[in-house]
Amino acid sequence: MGLYEKYLLPSVIDLACGSSPVMYQRRLVVPEASGSVLEIGVGSGLNLPLYDPAKVTQLWALEPSSAMRSKAAKLFAALDIPAEWLDLPGEEIPLADCSVDTVVLTFTLCTIPDPLAALAQMHRVLKPDGTLLFCEHGLAPDTKVALWQQRINPVWRPLAGGCNLQRPIDQLLRQAGFTIAQLTTGYLPSTPKIAGFNYWGRAHK
Repeated sequence: MGLYEKYLLPSVIDLACGSSPVMYQRRLVVPEASGSVLEIGVGSGLNLPLYDPAKVTQLWALEPSSAMRSKAAKLFAALDIPAEWLDLPGEEIPLADCSVDTVVLTFTLCTIPDPLAALAQMHRVLKPDGTLLFCEHGLAPDTKVALWQQRINPVWRPLAGGCNLQRPIDQLLRQAGFTIAQLTTGYLPSTPKIAGFNYWGRAHK
């Protein structure tokens, strides 16, 4: 891990993922989590204060980056719900089949190297009546914006910790076997369009 990835990048990601428009989106989905919850890509812990202790009985916090886990340490320690770190990538979720009531996926799928493999793991651990709550940025529907996403992505990805601008979130969810029960899309305000097209909602097995 280079100096940029270890010291600067976590702060850059925390700043970008904690902007007002992004936090507004997080508040739309995270408080809906209930029961045993698996959050994929906890990062600096921006979602942690948004969980409802009256609804969540257990939180599995998956985050492979030790630098990001360090940034999240204070928020993690302040949780009022039982919680445990999982320091593996999304493609290697160390939980039993059908063991999780809610999977929370916010602004994470863009960085996972193999999104379909990770989604397959989420599908595996989710209970038959469980819910995947998602809020992700991705491929824009406007041709000009999508073209710029394609052009900029090779430069953007290494500077942004592996973030991809142009992943079709709804298509990936369906390819992984999820049924989308609710989907809303739109550009986030005060956010560059190439990184600001958002998909959010809920999906089931």
